[in-house]
Amino acid sequence: MKNHFLKLIAIFFVSIATFSCTNDDDDDSSNDLTSKEHKYLRVLVSDGTSTNLSLVNPYLQTTEFFTAKFAKSYLYTTESQRFAGIVHRENNMFETFDSGYEFHGDHVDVRGTPKFGALTGVSLLPTHFKSSYGKLITFNDGDGTLSIGNEADIHVEGATLQTINAGLTAHHGAMTAFSNGTYAVTEKDNSSTSTLPERVKIINANGITVHASTIATGGIHGNASDGTYAVFGSSSGVLVVQSNGQQNLISLPSNFETAWFGTILETAFDGKFVGYTAAKGAYLIDVVAETITPIIESTSIMQCKVSYNLNKLGVLLYSGDLKIFNLSNLSLEKDNNVISPTATSAASKPLLLLSDRFAYITSTSTSELFQINLSKMSVAQKLTITDNPFSMTFMGYENSTDH
Repeated sequence: MKNHFLKLIAIFFVSIATFSCTNDDDDDSSNDLTSKEHKYLRVLVSDGTSTNLSLVNPYLQTTEFFTAKFAKSYLYTTESQRFAGIVHRENNMFETFDSGYEFHGDHVDVRGTPKFGALTGVSLLPTHFKSSYGKLITFNDGDGTLSIGNEADIHVEGATLQTINAGLTAHHGAMTAFSNGTYAVTEKDNSSTSTLPERVKIINANGITVHASTIATGGIHGNASDGTYAVFGSSSGVLVVQSNGQQNLISLPSNFETAWFGTILETAFDGKFVGYTAAKGAYLIDVVAETITPIIESTSIMQCKVSYNLNKLGVLLYSGDLKIFNLSNLSLEKDNNVISPTATSAASKPLLLLSDRFAYITSTSTSELFQINLSKMSVAQKLTITDNPFSMTFMGYENSTDH
């Protein structure tokens, strides 16, 4: 009788221990790490007709709404991933937004509630945005200047972006930052009548030229940088500019004819970038080997985005098919139809973001954000957002660990 009682006691405590382990509050302790989004990852969405900003919490399946200065704003994640840069191109203004979270290597701290930052900028047609090495930078199409501020000053009352004049004329340009503190900026030599620049030079933080352009192209659009190499799409080939001033062109594939990469995306791999053109598809650009390798060749791509961790490429076709590629070996990992087809002539098209667990696609007919489970390649949930999604970016971290 005594032995039987002791056995019952042992079974009771084993059951309690098992229950405690399988019902841990931290979702990342579960066996299925893909069933829920990371606790501290957020999606920020702007509206094309109203000043609404939607801050989506996929983990809790909730949405908060905020009011930006203007409608039709472009959203970008800053280097720290805590903040978003909000570019109001047509209204000559820049503002910032704080997720309220701060990453500390292995965990996330809560630093208040989501809110707008104090740092702002006023410039003529701010268009291209970059954030790296602690800086926030816009290229201003209206006069060819740069506006630069410190990410650390986002909550400093009265802080503003400062203007750098590098002697450029107005054009639809871009810039990137190098790890040595210099900047690669586009410039016009007026060899073409378009608003696109033809050259790239390197300047310092005061706008003084430290390396002049050595290569002229037929026109430049799209760029990215890993700190050592700055890569620009051009009609003459892929223009590669190194921080030491060296420049070279990588020839486009022979079947491109008049097509060229108007979009260049950064990856997690040094010296490797994704080039995209709707006329041909997405390709991996290796600036060291000077090669351009197809990832997907298609003229039916609606959205082409690198994942938040820069390891994967998400491609959404007009058919509604979503393809996920591994950028380390260019293999196709996932492929499935996840949304209804979209007409190529549609005025409003779905937007795409890709985390390591989910894809997020805006709905053009409802005020919803579709969350696609990348393990099952199907809609996991539909989240409420603003009526006319215009731009979308991630904020926060692919992490669920508290302090």
